[in-house]
Amino acid sequence: MIANLIGGFVSIIIGTSLIAPVSVQVMVEGCSSNTSRSPTGATGYTCDSALYNATAWGATVLRLVPGFFALSILGIGIAVTYTSLRQAGIV
Repeated sequence: MIANLIGGFVSIIIGTSLIAPVSVQVMVEGCSSNTSRSPTGATGYTCDSALYNATAWGATVLRLVPGFFALSILGIGIAVTYTSLRQAGIV
């Protein structure tokens, strides 16, 4: 039980520390090669790409990637907690 909690805790710590780099990488990859990328703002980059700033469904899906990454980390935390409590006989 303790091993599951420690492993889950490490997975959650690593996952939450990767949310910001994943978000920046998605934004940078959404920029095309002929756009300006200057290091400013909270994410570290500004982007004038037609894809990232468009209202098309592709740009919407691209903006949702970091959110779903964060939800998957939350799911790992819930699964690890439930498994550990189940093995302990609490649930």
